[in-house]
Amino acid sequence: CVAEGSNAAPKVQLLGSGAILREVIAAAELLKGYGVSADVWSVTSFTQLKRDGDECVRQARLSPESTPPVSYVTQCLRDRQGPVVAASDYVKVHADQIRAYVPQRYTVLGTDGFGRSDTRDALRAFFEVDRYHVTLAALQSLVVEGAIEQAVLIKARKEFGIDAHKPNPLVV
Repeated sequence: CVAEGSNAAPKVQLLGSGAILREVIAAAELLKGYGVSADVWSVTSFTQLKRDGDECVRQARLSPESTPPVSYVTQCLRDRQGPVVAASDYVKVHADQIRAYVPQRYTVLGTDGFGRSDTRDALRAFFEVDRYHVTLAALQSLVVEGAIEQAVLIKARKEFGIDAHKPNPLVV
């Protein structure tokens, strides 16, 4: 699913897994309001993608005389513009499995910590994996890469009502 936008606009790649995919799609829509275009990817299994990448590494090691295979994740992302943000309802390490095969800057959001939320929306806000935090992660990656000004990130954080001093869910 590719979001509409001009080729000159800053671009990000958003990966969503499971039910969080809807939040990632919503984040792509929010990013348009900040002049950012997003490609949205549905990841059905970070574990399978990791196994594929590991097998490519194994084949390159065992058959150095052959052209080394390229992992599926790398094939999909290598010609895409912008940083990659992955969001999952699992702990961060789950989506982090594929870091070695993502050729761009890679940010992972997940549900690390101990939640005490009564609704899914509250849970996602608590763990910082909702559409607003996905959007902030994408904007922050673009700031780091020099593609947008920091003021855009600060404006978004304020518009979303996100408390910059909220305790980290991992330690609460």
